[in-house]
Amino acid sequence: MLNVDSISFSFQDELILNNIQFTLKEGKHLSVIGESGCGKSTLLKALYGLLELNSGNIHWKKIEVLGPSYNLVPGEKYMKYVAQDFDLMPFTTVAENIAEHLSAFELDTHQQRIDELLEVIEMKDYSNVKVKSLSGGQQQRVALARALAQEPEVLLLDEPFSSIDQFKKNELRYKIFPYLKEKGITVINASHDPNDVLAFSDETLVLKNGSIIAHEPTRQLYQKPKTKYVASLFDIVNEVPVSLLKEYSAVAKSILVYPHEFEISKESGFEVYVINNHFKGSHYLIEGLSNKGLNIFFTNRHALQVNTQVFLNVSLQLVNKRLSID
Repeated sequence: MLNVDSISFSFQDELILNNIQFTLKEGKHLSVIGESGCGKSTLLKALYGLLELNSGNIHWKKIEVLGPSYNLVPGEKYMKYVAQDFDLMPFTTVAENIAEHLSAFELDTHQQRIDELLEVIEMKDYSNVKVKSLSGGQQQRVALARALAQEPEVLLLDEPFSSIDQFKKNELRYKIFPYLKEKGITVINASHDPNDVLAFSDETLVLKNGSIIAHEPTRQLYQKPKTKYVASLFDIVNEVPVSLLKEYSAVAKSILVYPHEFEISKESGFEVYVINNHFKGSHYLIEGLSNKGLNIFFTNRHALQVNTQVFLNVSLQLVNKRLSID
């Protein structure tokens, strides 16, 4: 188990991480999300032992993660950290970059392992290409393969697909994350992209201004977000007064509603006038204005004529679920 016990870190008198505390079981996949500058990358560096903490400590199983004052070469051997700067050897080949991180005591299996990892990152045809000739996205994939060379117990990923083309990014997610789960590797993935998070993470931790504001199973966090900030990290979200959804309600509260959670009716519900249609491939994201002056985003299979009136509803079950959030 990873145990992060009340760690804090400052840089030039600015508090970057503030009393971070959580645990993570072996083999689990944790995503760390939050707006830019919230401390995601700094947290990964702290977990890897690259920073001198102000306070607190980190343990993997019973081993304490020690900072650069204790380790001549910062970073723990049982962990691997894939940063946003890939730190590859540019004048050697892809295969040589991976081989560098394989055990010198297992030379007879090196080629087999290199081939396996090239298959995982979908770069078998680039084995003998020098890294300096690769695109940024290809270099990012090589950095990931290199980190996996000796199957670390813990893998720390900082925006692991940020430089990769969208079409390849989708393929790699569904190949790499299940591969890591199958190998039993504990994953902590810092990302701003909900596509890296929703389908793959067991748990999600939300940072804001260097502090944890939520840490829950991913599905639960998505379905019952406690704040608009949390919900907006997954999707566009509407903050809607309950009295607008259910006129008979005396509840003076608002709930969070994702666009796909609205149901469109021709006859009943609260009135919305269509302002714009945004094509999203499988559906349209429609922007509307309620008769109370509230901007609303909802989805529909087809575009709707601008300036036409529609009625929107939200199920009573959803209203009650969102109202039950502490």
